[in-house]
Amino acid sequence: MSGDSVGLDSVLQLQTGQFENAETIDRSHSTTRLVRDRVTWLHYAQQGAFGYFQFGFGPSVLLFRQEADLSRTVAGLYGPALAVGAVIGGALFPHLTRRLPLAVVLSIALGGLASGVAMFCLTPSVVGTLVAAAIAMGFGILVLSGVSTGLSDHHATTSGAAISEANAASAGMGIIAPLLINVAVDAGLDWRAAMGLSIVFACVLAAVTALTHRHSTAQIRVVPDRQHSESEGLPRRYWLAWTCLLATGSVEAGLMLWSPEQLRIHTGMAADMAAIGVSAVLGGMLVGRLAGGWVVARIPTAPLMFAALTIAAAGFAVFWSTADPEIAMAGLICCGLGISLHFPLGVALTMKTSNQQPELAMSRNSYGIAFGFGAAPFLLGALADQLGIRAAFGLIPLCLLVAALSVAQLKHLERRDHL
Repeated sequence: MSGDSVGLDSVLQLQTGQFENAETIDRSHSTTRLVRDRVTWLHYAQQGAFGYFQFGFGPSVLLFRQEADLSRTVAGLYGPALAVGAVIGGALFPHLTRRLPLAVVLSIALGGLASGVAMFCLTPSVVGTLVAAAIAMGFGILVLSGVSTGLSDHHATTSGAAISEANAASAGMGIIAPLLINVAVDAGLDWRAAMGLSIVFACVLAAVTALTHRHSTAQIRVVPDRQHSESEGLPRRYWLAWTCLLATGSVEAGLMLWSPEQLRIHTGMAADMAAIGVSAVLGGMLVGRLAGGWVVARIPTAPLMFAALTIAAAGFAVFWSTADPEIAMAGLICCGLGISLHFPLGVALTMKTSNQQPELAMSRNSYGIAFGFGAAPFLLGALADQLGIRAAFGLIPLCLLVAALSVAQLKHLERRDHL
């Protein structure tokens, strides 16, 4: 099966086991229309709840740092705390889905996410908030993995478009959450008031998911007699795709955390205005993911990933090289457009190469997500202390290059198998 001829939707068809033989896939690229039913919208909302926490967490930590007068080193511990939670959540996911319907797993995950956020808001100590961050992220990864798996099963041939739109919902919350936090602070309320909305949102979704799971087609269990077992492990091709997912996740995490610092120092923007840089990246991601549903139905996965990497690299080059604030912001928007497809395409590549082990693949994917969002920003910050922020940002094109080389190696292996 050639990656040149099989797109994201066909890849995810393999995940749901609809084809026993990969060679039976129609090599024409499907443009079947995505039908959004109640299950689809529920999954979008579930991922949006995680997105609210994910993108509201950073501003909350900064405000908590000011309250508690924490050093940058101590504040930097929240990234590794999220990484620990993501690893734990990812490790639990295949075990939970082996024993419970996916809708039940999602209901538990949403309730746990709400509990973690509540603990983060109510705990005054640094240690308590670090533990709370890990708990919230662990359950959040269960939500992320469950939504990706559920949409893949529910939509089959149009699952790629659905996953892209689910990520658009997350990016949209990424714009809303920091805005509501700023509004709450400007109104004389605490940042906890805005984060408290995510608690209510997640609790309501947990209840709705629990009440409706009996009528949902997304009740997935890991099939006990699946041909491949976890003990067999994942093939080398999967780890190449995993490397791509790790590298692109590192790019996203690094830009989300440190782009305001680059804008402030290199372009001379005021600190409050430089913070808008994150919104520029998210705006590009939102537009790209909304359009992604149409794009992935028409362009095969690997070429589309190369195009997304190229767009991100071009946008970053503009942002990195210019001292003009407006041009730098335009570069970040372009970079966000490219980044928008990195995660859904990266997931598609890992599913395609998992030997029909989607739950195990999603579990291992979470480790890459954890490392990207936990270690990469920390490494970039450490390099910035030694070399300056502009030189440290050289890590971003290096990660993009690693991602491109990983996809190129996958293509090479596929071509070799078909000689």
